[in-house]
Amino acid sequence: MRKKRILCLLLALTLMLSGCAAAAAATAAQEEKNCQLYYLVRDLDRAAGGDAIASEVSTLPKESDSPTGTQAEELMNALLSGPAGSDLQSPFPEGTRLLGVEIRGSHAKVDLSSAYRNLSGIDLTLADYCITLTLTQLSAIRSVSILVRGQELSYRDSQRFRPKDVLLSSTEDVVATVDVTLYAIDPEGRLTAVPRTLDLYEGDTQAEALVAALRQGPWDRDWRSALPDWFVIQSVWLDDGVCYANLLSSTVPADTDREEAGLALQALRDSLASLDSVQEVRILVNGELAQYYAGISLRTSARATQ
Repeated sequence: MRKKRILCLLLALTLMLSGCAAAAAATAAQEEKNCQLYYLVRDLDRAAGGDAIASEVSTLPKESDSPTGTQAEELMNALLSGPAGSDLQSPFPEGTRLLGVEIRGSHAKVDLSSAYRNLSGIDLTLADYCITLTLTQLSAIRSVSILVRGQELSYRDSQRFRPKDVLLSSTEDVVATVDVTLYAIDPEGRLTAVPRTLDLYEGDTQAEALVAALRQGPWDRDWRSALPDWFVIQSVWLDDGVCYANLLSSTVPADTDREEAGLALQALRDSLASLDSVQEVRILVNGELAQYYAGISLRTSARATQ
C-alpha cells in the first residue's frame, strides 16, 4: 500500500513538473516574436526580381511587453548589428551607432551617430529604407525620420519616410554607369587601385557615387576602405572641371594617426581624379580652403592624368 502511495506521488510530481515545463515554454514563446530586419542584397544578379533590399528573421521580445520606444530601440540595435546570413549586407557605414529613438504619435525619430553622415545618393536612400521597413513593422509606427546627432541631413529630398515610399528594385532607377578607379587598402596594407563600374541612379552625381563606393566597397576579402570612420566627407561637387570635396574637422580625433589620415586624403584625391570629367581635385575643410587637415598639408591638389 505504501509503495502504491509513493508511486502515485511520483507520478503526480512528474505530471506537475512536465506541466510546469510546458507552461514555461509557452510563456517563453509568448514573450518573444519574430521580426524582419531589412538589409541590402549582396548579389543583385541572383536576387529574386532584382530587389535591392531583402529581410531576415530575428527574434525579439514580444511587442506587448514594452513601450513602442523600447521596441524600436531593440529593433534598431539588432538591425545595426548586421545580418546573420551571407547573402545580405549591412547598408550602414562601420561605426554607425544608435543614439536614441523618440516616438511622437505614430512617428519615430531615429538619431544615429556621425558615421551615418558618410552616406549619400542611392546608398543613403537604401539605408533610410532599411530602417523604415524595419521599424514600421511595429503597429504603432507609421512613419520614420532619421537624424544624425540630432540634425537632419539637408541634402535629402525628403525627411519623412513611410513603407509605401519604398521602391525595392535595384535596376528600376539606374540611369547611367561610370568607370572609375577606387583606391583601397589591400591585404598588405598598401593603397592600391581597384577599377570599378558604378551604377548611377536618378539624382546621383558621378562624384557622389564614387565617394559612396569608396567608403563602402564592396571590397574583396581582407581589403578595406582607406577612409576611417572619423573621415567625414560632408559634400562633393564638380565645378568647371574642378572637383571639390568638403571635409568636417569636428570629427577628427585629437590622437589622429597621421599615416592613416594621409592615406585617406590620397585615396580620396586619386579616386576622384579618375573621373573623366575631373581635371583637378581640391579639398575644403568646413566649406573653406585650408592649409591642413588632421595634421596633413592640403597644399597639394590632385590633377587627373588624361
